[in-house]
Amino acid sequence: MKKRKKQHRQPAAATIAAVVILAVIWLMGGNPTQIQSVAEHPLAKIQQLVQEKQQQSSTTKANVQQSDLAKLNYVAGKSAIVNVNGGKSQLKMADWQQNRVNYRNLDSLNRTSQANVAYLEPRNLANDSLRVRQYIQPTGWHQKFVTGEPIINRGHLIAYSLSKGIAQDGNYQPNLPSGDQNNPKNLFTQTAFSNQKLQTIYEAKVRAALRANQKVIYSVQPIFRSDELMARGVQLQALSADGSLNFNVYIYNVQPGVELDYATGRSTIDHQMTVPEATE
Repeated sequence: MKKRKKQHRQPAAATIAAVVILAVIWLMGGNPTQIQSVAEHPLAKIQQLVQEKQQQSSTTKANVQQSDLAKLNYVAGKSAIVNVNGGKSQLKMADWQQNRVNYRNLDSLNRTSQANVAYLEPRNLANDSLRVRQYIQPTGWHQKFVTGEPIINRGHLIAYSLSKGIAQDGNYQPNLPSGDQNNPKNLFTQTAFSNQKLQTIYEAKVRAALRANQKVIYSVQPIFRSDELMARGVQLQALSADGSLNFNVYIYNVQPGVELDYATGRSTIDHQMTVPEATE
């Protein structure tokens, strides 16, 4: 009686693919505790892990393209500022014609989802003492106090300090002594951290260029995902006439110790949400 030869079964295509994908996760710096046996990971789950690792990788490289901004998810503990277009502005000084701000109309959800672009001169530096109480409630406005401090602000696209003499129609009027006030086309719901700890860094750069007698183009655009009411972040670009000021960054709209529901603007306490302050 002839003995049967043992048949060597070829591994299933899905198993081979799973092994390859797990290897990719490992090469991308995946946590070894997440890489268990192939049998414990359906192929779809492994592919999801790869996508998550790729997304995290893109945010930590601190250099993304404008078209990717709405897709980004903040990773706790990472920098809340990333460079766009290599950190270089995509504005053109040739577009500067007169001192004004192009305030864009609200979208169908009443959001400031388009970029406001300011064509600034030194005369636009405003005296902060003339500010009045803000009362506009942008979309996604749900205030909460943590340890006695508010977690959200009425974030200006074009800062008050940079908009002296600019009327709500965007034109310069020399008889207006203050900067932008309660202009619904220039406000969005922004976390206190994003506004006061991060965006202010770049506004200070613009002020410094104006004090140096430079003309500046400054563009600010809140970035919303789909029909969410609270912006995921804000893109800032600036360019001075002499080129000494030139930046293009995206700032995540995040708050330490707080998890945000961007669809509604509501929030919950999350002690795992750590956000480092900028080193600039």
